[in-house]
Amino acid sequence: MNRLAPDLTEALPPLLTYRQAAQVLGVTDRTLRTLVREGRLPAVRFGRSVRIDPADLRRFIDSAKRGENGGAR
Repeated sequence: MNRLAPDLTEALPPLLTYRQAAQVLGVTDRTLRTLVREGRLPAVRFGRSVRIDPADLRRFIDSAKRGENGGAR
């Protein structure tokens, strides 16, 4: 590893699985998948793997508090 570059695992928070993100919201995996499929919650795709950026999850929560995007169903 390049000693001059910061360790990216420390600089970036880990991406969340559907299950982890669903636990944060207090909803089922299925509900979270629906939010992603409907485009209400952004997701990062790597082939068949899908992850949620914690910053996107925070924005989703904040917008739900303001009554935008319908929040979680």
